[in-house]
Amino acid sequence: MGYEQEREDANASTKLTYLLIGGGIGAILALLFAPKAGHELREDIADATRKGIEKGKETAGQLQETAEEYYEVTRDKANELYATAQDRAEDFTEKARSAAAQSANPISAAIDAGKQAYIDEKRKNESKSISEGRPNYPVNEDKKNENKADKKEEKK
Repeated sequence: MGYEQEREDANASTKLTYLLIGGGIGAILALLFAPKAGHELREDIADATRKGIEKGKETAGQLQETAEEYYEVTRDKANELYATAQDRAEDFTEKARSAAAQSANPISAAIDAGKQAYIDEKRKNESKSISEGRPNYPVNEDKKNENKADKKEEKK
């Protein structure tokens, strides 16, 4: 077991050594190939940030102009559609009213005509009965006599 323990310790120390050597080599290469000093690099980053902010403001302004144009076009189109819809609604309302009036008029006209026909017929019958002295409907003398006989029997 001692041998395995020593081997694990050797592996860990070897790995740590390689890590430190790799980190050092990377740091040296970064310093050698760095294009600018730290101060210049910070200035470049600040300039890029300013340019990004300016570009963002320009883009926001363009988006605002485009949005305003779309808003105007959409508002005009909506007003046109609203006016068209309102006109159509008024037309449909007028058609519905006229249809309702036409459907109500025949019924009321028929009722009025029926009333007038009744009144006219009643006047004819009244004038005939006054001129003839009896009602206009036929009276069967046999039935009249039977009714009188029935009434007499009921009284007894």
